Amino acid sequence: MYIHPLNSWKNDPEIHDFLRKNAFATLVTQVNGRPWATHLPFVLDENSAGEAILSGHLAKANPQWKSLAGMEDVLVIFQGPHAYISSSWYNHENVPTWNYLAVHVYGKIRMIAGEELMDHLKKLVDTYEVGRPNRVRVETMTESYVQSQVRALVGFEVKIEEVQASAKLSQNRDEVNYNNIVQKLEESPFPLGKEIAEEMRKIRPQ
Repeated sequence: MYIHPLNSWKNDPEIHDFLRKNAFATLVTQVNGRPWATHLPFVLDENSAGEAILSGHLAKANPQWKSLAGMEDVLVIFQGPHAYISSSWYNHENVPTWNYLAVHVYGKIRMIAGEELMDHLKKLVDTYEVGRPNRVRVETMTESYVQSQVRALVGFEVKIEEVQASAKLSQNRDEVNYNNIVQKLEESPFPLGKEIAEEMRKIRPQ
């Protein structure tokens, strides 16, 4: 994706934290010569070699999986908070714009099954059950039920080869206008606007 030099995001620990917090992402591949996207939950992990990976699964009814076995490179798009920035918030004439956080992950894909797929499903459920009352675990489900569900799934793993991360947070604005944008976002009735204000305060604490 296009990233303005001012918006380039290079902090790996922050990016990994972002991937975990915004793990419902979009897997983009080619199916029959056309772009195909599926919205999926991912788990960020490491393989036995210590390399960063994303694991996920598709419904077997989704034709996208049939093209994965013969494909090496895929794109996974992670979208974070975003907010409209009104031109009325500046002390001079300017155009409106949009602030956002987004990460594109490129990697090599391989299919997983058996114990690897079960390990992915256990980690996925454990991750999203944290903090919930009456937590469930794959291990507490009946074997027959789990196997009936697994038969309808196709698992995969993406070894991360390249990360493109953009944090467009009004870095090109002077202190007066930057602070005014933060204030307006904090006053916003939209939760995503408040999240962008919080991100902006991280890079220019007041």
